[in-house]
Amino acid sequence: QVQLVEAGGGSVPPGGPLRLSCAAPGSIFRIGAMAWHRQAPGKQRELVARITNGGNTVYADSVKGRFTISRDNAKNTLYLQMNSLKFEDTAVYYCNAEVVVDTTMRVIRDSWGQGTQVTVSS
Repeated sequence: QVQLVEAGGGSVPPGGPLRLSCAAPGSIFRIGAMAWHRQAPGKQRELVARITNGGNTVYADSVKGRFTISRDNAKNTLYLQMNSLKFEDTAVYYCNAEVVVDTTMRVIRDSWGQGTQVTVSS
């Protein structure tokens, strides 16, 4: 696995914005589709948004119109811009890379970050 490195979590009041980032360190040749997942206490992990290498996106219905996923392929970095945050967005957010090819052409599947806490609280 490639250990993805997430940043940007924290505490924010309802209606506020927050931006998460996820970097893939090391010598990377190419990264396939990437995604953000989240897991709230007592709930299963769920897909929040996914983006292909070419920029095609998919969102969970609960975040459509509020969250935007993007990526910078030159920097091997994934982003999640979250606006109009709600109490129910509180969760640990995880970054996922479905396929990573390093500069030795080694193929690494299903890499995850350590998770970053997002808390929406007044």
